[in-house]
Amino acid sequence: MSSKKTENPLLAQLQNGRLSRRQFLINTIAAGLAVGGMKVLAPVSGLGGIAYAQEERPLTPTFYEWIISIHPLIKDEVDAKFPGGVNSQIAPVEGFDVARFVAEAKMGQSTWDVYVGMTPFVEMAGLVKAGVIEPWDPYIPKEVLDDMIPSIREECTVDGKLYSWPFLIDVIVQAWNNSITSKAGIEDKPPANWEEYLANAKQVVDSGAAPYGCTFDAHGWRSLAPITHSISTDCYYLLEGDPSGVPLYDFTSEPALQALEIMKRMLELSSANALQPGTTDGGVNLTPDEVAFGAQRVAYYVKYQNAPLRYARKWPDPSALRLAALPSGGEGATVFWTTGACLFKYGKNKEKAAEYMKALTYNMAIWKDSISGIPSGHQPGQLPPFQSIWDQMKAENPDWLQANPWAFLVLDQLKVAKAIPNHKYGLQQFIIGQPYWEKYFLGEEPDPKKAMQEAKDAVVAEMKKVGDL
Repeated sequence: MSSKKTENPLLAQLQNGRLSRRQFLINTIAAGLAVGGMKVLAPVSGLGGIAYAQEERPLTPTFYEWIISIHPLIKDEVDAKFPGGVNSQIAPVEGFDVARFVAEAKMGQSTWDVYVGMTPFVEMAGLVKAGVIEPWDPYIPKEVLDDMIPSIREECTVDGKLYSWPFLIDVIVQAWNNSITSKAGIEDKPPANWEEYLANAKQVVDSGAAPYGCTFDAHGWRSLAPITHSISTDCYYLLEGDPSGVPLYDFTSEPALQALEIMKRMLELSSANALQPGTTDGGVNLTPDEVAFGAQRVAYYVKYQNAPLRYARKWPDPSALRLAALPSGGEGATVFWTTGACLFKYGKNKEKAAEYMKALTYNMAIWKDSISGIPSGHQPGQLPPFQSIWDQMKAENPDWLQANPWAFLVLDQLKVAKAIPNHKYGLQQFIIGQPYWEKYFLGEEPDPKKAMQEAKDAVVAEMKKVGDL
């Protein structure tokens, strides 16, 4: 008598007792899930080793792994001292994949109480729509809410309610290696506009001071959008029939087309692998630009401030690092975002979660290490989102802050920076569109307008395909 092999591996695990019915249902949901266009490529693993939400449990935050990695004081300064104890865990969110969170919410439960790692334009709108998270408003102290830098509070708000408790600020800036630019005979000052930037980068290559003149992160939210903002922030549009009422990036706008052309010219002065994905976190991190800048093989660099700060620490002379506002293409703006925390609708300990986030985000030791560097030499390079912290640092003016004037320079960019709107496809529009605009870079499509129209159309097609339009 022969037995037929079970084709569904999840069902097989259920039948042989390796998976509970609850775990089977959650994995099955997650395996077919799409949030904001993000596809789950495989069933969620590791469910059997994690305890599910109970009525009584210690506060259970979960962190995007890189946050704990580059901010090690969180465990020593906050978790270890928090009353009642904290059961911090690493979130299953590689490459911004929040499928596990959505799957649990569909079951009316959450393993965790709060997730630290959410970026508003990336996944916030999708998590709100899917009923995964709830507003902080009933729990956050009024003095904390009022202390948020206004543009950041706006970024973290949907329909008048705060869904993200901001933690870390990142702003897209330009950086350069003064050791290389000095060798190329370039004056030690930031290029004022993109023409000067490109001319300087070419001079670096022509002089032999470094193999490459400039580089950027190929992910559109880290390059195409901020370069567009430097030209004009009037680069978003309301898609007809979109129920969200939130603007999308307009790939076919004149500022976007100009930004695409600037990137193409930058690519000609960059390494051959500049368009390749990163080697960690689902291709999002440890990108070729970071490797090239850390290895001192490129002079000029466009990215959020913490990247050049972290990689310049590896140089023989880290003092050669320079940071400045993006070159202006007209408006002189840029992109900023915060990484913060969301409160799970089906989590527990919600008042304690607010207490924990206040302890975390107001811990001056974390900000000292982030700005000045930790004893091991690592420099996280991210900034606090609360005005009172900046007022305190400015009033005390400690030696470690005096040695890092870049912090106030980057903060000053918030006056002109614009957040990418919190559309459900805020991040995914750039992931979907990238293969199309890169056709222009690679010579596969000679007409930039056609390439960008294809990118725009692809986003709309995906929205229709999954029922978001």
